[in-house]
Amino acid sequence: MIVGLGGAGGIAAHVLTHAGIEVVALEAGPNLDATKAAFDEIGNDRRQRLSSPKARLEIPTWRPSASEAAKPSPWSTLGVNAVGGSTLHYAGLNPRFLPWNFESRRRTIERYGDGAVPAGSTLADWPLTYAELEPFYDAVEYAIGVAGSAGNVRGCVGPTGNPFEGPRERNYPMRPLRRSGWTELTAGAARRLDWHPFPAPAALNSEPFNGNPECTYCGFCDSNCCHRNAKGATSATVIPRALETGLLTIESSARVVAIEVDGDGLARGVTYVKSGEERFQPARIVLLAGFTYENSRLLLASRSTAWPDGLSNNHGQVGQHYMVHIIPRVLGLFPGRALNIFSGPWSQATCLDDWNADNFDHTGLGFVGGGMLAASHEMKPIGTAGGPLPATVPRWGSEWKGWLKRNAQSIGSASAQLDSLSYETNRLDLDPVATDAYGVPRVRITYETRDHERRGAAFLRGKLETWLLEAGASETWSGEDFIVEARHAYGGTRMGDSPETSVADKQGFSHEIPNVGFLGASLFPTTGGHNPTLTVQALAWRTAQHLTESWATRMPSG
Repeated sequence: MIVGLGGAGGIAAHVLTHAGIEVVALEAGPNLDATKAAFDEIGNDRRQRLSSPKARLEIPTWRPSASEAAKPSPWSTLGVNAVGGSTLHYAGLNPRFLPWNFESRRRTIERYGDGAVPAGSTLADWPLTYAELEPFYDAVEYAIGVAGSAGNVRGCVGPTGNPFEGPRERNYPMRPLRRSGWTELTAGAARRLDWHPFPAPAALNSEPFNGNPECTYCGFCDSNCCHRNAKGATSATVIPRALETGLLTIESSARVVAIEVDGDGLARGVTYVKSGEERFQPARIVLLAGFTYENSRLLLASRSTAWPDGLSNNHGQVGQHYMVHIIPRVLGLFPGRALNIFSGPWSQATCLDDWNADNFDHTGLGFVGGGMLAASHEMKPIGTAGGPLPATVPRWGSEWKGWLKRNAQSIGSASAQLDSLSYETNRLDLDPVATDAYGVPRVRITYETRDHERRGAAFLRGKLETWLLEAGASETWSGEDFIVEARHAYGGTRMGDSPETSVADKQGFSHEIPNVGFLGASLFPTTGGHNPTLTVQALAWRTAQHLTESWATRMPSG
C-alpha cells in the first residue's frame, strides 16, 4: 500500500504494478486533470487554489527555537493534495543532484578540515552514491519526460549542457525548451564572465512525448496544472500506465490518520477517513509517500505499546535533521528593453552551477556548498507589481503606477537555492496545542536560520547581482536577504547506515520495522543546491525496485 499518490508515490506505483504487484494507493486529495487548469494569477499564485482544504487546515506551526512558543508559519509550507501531488503545480525544473552532494561531509572535511562543518550541524553523507542512483535518474527522465541538454555522457563533456553534472548513460529524451531573448541575454552575460550557462532541465515536453503533446509556453505553469498535460506530472504520465495494468486501485479523498500495527509491532494497515467515515485498509507493506511534514506526522501520531514514541521512533530519530532551501533573489532593471518574461514557463531558464556544491574554492568564505543560479521566465504582472521594487520607488499611488507603466516589462530576475545544512536543534515534532479538523496534532517546525546559511545566501546574492549587471541591468535590488523555501522541505525520516542517526536504511526502509518504507524528500541527508523532485523520484524508483526484488523477505508472515 502507498500512502500519498504524488510525485514519489506515482513512480512507485508504476514500478510495482509493472512488476506484477497489486497496489492500493490512498490519496488525501481528489483527482484533478487538465480541465482544472486556469490562466488565473490571483487564484493560482496568490490564493494557491490547488492546495486542498486538508492542506490548509493542517499547516504546520513554526518557532525559531525550543524556548519560544510556536506561531503560524511565516513561510509557505503548502503542497498539493491530489492524485499527482505537487507535480501538478510545480514549475518542472528537474536537474539531477551533483556527485558531490552525496558525499559532501567527507569531501568538505578532506579539503577544508573538520572546522569547515559548523558546530551543531548534523551534516551526513548519503548511504549511496550518485553512480548508484544514476540508472534511476535515467529511468525517471524517460518515464515522465525531461527536456534538456546533457553535459556529461559517459565522461564525454558536451558543449551546451551542464559541465559540472555527473556522468549519465545517455542524453535527455527531449531537446531543451526553446530559447528566448531573456535566456540568450543571460547566457551571453554568463559566458562573458567565464561562467558555464546551460538550458534548464525541465519536466515539460519540448515536443510530443509518450503520447502527451508539447508545451505551448503559456506562462501559467507554476502553481497550476497543465492545460494540455505537457508537464511531467505523475497523474499524466506514470499513474495512467499503472492503472492500465489493472493492478492499481486508487482511493482518493482518503485522509490517513494512523498506521496500525499487530501484536509484533509490524504494520498491518492504516486507518483513514473518507466522507466523514473512519475506515481501515489492510496492507502487508506500507510505503509512506506523503510530503515531508506528513511522513513525520503520521509516524509520530501512530503510537502503540510497541512504539510508545511513534512508529519507527524507538531511537528518537523521526522528525530530526529538518532542512529547507534558502533562496536569495535579485531583480534588475533593463531600461527601454521589453523582456517579455511574463510569458513562457518558469523552467524556460538559463542555469549555472559554477557556484554550486564544491565547484569553487570555499576557503575563507565561512560556508560550504552552494546553489544553482537560474534566470527564469513567468514573472507575471501582479507578482511584479506587488513584489520588491527599487528603494526609490513608492509602494503605492500615482508615482508607483507611473513607474510600473514605464518599467514593468523591463524587470528581470534571477534566483538561487542554497544547499542548507541540518542542525541538532532544527526538527519536526507534534504541536502540543494546535490540531487539524480531526483533532490530530499539527506538525511543529523548530527552525533557526544559522550564520552559515546567511553567509552562503549573501555570497550567492552577490553572484546574482554580478550576473544581472553584466547582462545590462542599470540597477539591481532585493526585497529581503533571502526567502525560506519551506515547500522544499527535507529530513524527518533521514536515510543512513545506522538507526542511531537515521530512520531509514539505504533502500528507503525503516531500520526498526521492516515492512514500512519511505518515499520523498524526508529521506534526504542533504538538500543539495538543486530542486528535489527528480532525486525524490529516482529514490522512489530505486526503493520500489528493491521491494520487487525482496518482496518475499519483507512481507510479514500470516
